[in-house]
Amino acid sequence: MKLLLLGGTEFVGRSVAEEAVARGWEVTVFHRGHHPPPAGVTARHGDRTTGEGLSSLAEGAWDVVVDTWSGDPAAVRDVAGLLRDRAGRYVYISSRSVYRFPPPAGQDESGPLVDPPSATGDLDYATCKRGGEIAATEAFGDRALLARAGLILGPGENVGRLPWWLTRMARGGVVAAPGPRDLPLQYIDTRDLARWVLDAAAGGLGGAYDTVSPPGHTTMGELLETCARVTGSAAELRWLEPERILAAGVEPWTELPIWLPPGEMHGGLHGGNVAKALAAGLRCRPVAETVADTWAWLGGLGGTAPQRPDLPPVGLSPEKEAGLLARS
Repeated sequence: MKLLLLGGTEFVGRSVAEEAVARGWEVTVFHRGHHPPPAGVTARHGDRTTGEGLSSLAEGAWDVVVDTWSGDPAAVRDVAGLLRDRAGRYVYISSRSVYRFPPPAGQDESGPLVDPPSATGDLDYATCKRGGEIAATEAFGDRALLARAGLILGPGENVGRLPWWLTRMARGGVVAAPGPRDLPLQYIDTRDLARWVLDAAAGGLGGAYDTVSPPGHTTMGELLETCARVTGSAAELRWLEPERILAAGVEPWTELPIWLPPGEMHGGLHGGNVAKALAAGLRCRPVAETVADTWAWLGGLGGTAPQRPDLPPVGLSPEKEAGLLARS
């Protein structure tokens, strides 16, 4: 198989590239050159946001294109239009954020979607991803595969959610653990997403698939206790009720990464119906493997994870955590 990966040097894109190389696929990575590409790929350089940015893709044909773009959907439109007659399938790594917020627990791919981008509207993340889906589908029709991922964790994470928890556990002491302990979580390991995307593309799948683990694949308790164990930490988890956390002005998701209190938002993010993707072969590794491999990857970087420049760092400051614990 011949794969063209648009991106491919960070997190999900890199996971796709490494998985494809491991399969013996012929992999071409198109990127701006800001980060070194994975071993075993051919690199083509360009900036898809500029007028001549796609010139290095003027020639070539591929069985599969994988696109991880999250910005202005015009970039997807331009490259998909350029490649429609020279590529077999177009995989767009989308997001469950394309559903109208908040999606109810149990919703599947038939749920209502956000409005398409307009000429005068704001291009927020959800609108950009929906616009990317539309652009890919307009160019490739039923040859477009839309992988609507949810929370993505694993080695290479450049958002900082799981790396923050691992670093916090390694620091030790009393840790503010957001409860309830048995709160179910739904996410996908970047490597499982990569594996499914390549399998699905090679198998000729098209259309939209919600690509995250089944609800309850792990819990907040299992996740944090595993973080403590793999770091060898003597950290003491102090489980706090959601009401106390919110009363202290602590922000779910951003200051306490991954966590959302029980309710509408939690059900929308951690309670999606992914039966379609599971039936199409999606398999998710145990949380212990994701956590341990992420910690090992962090160790190889000296303990400091990369950070996407377009996103603010996540996590609770030591001062705010101490204040939260003092209130409990």
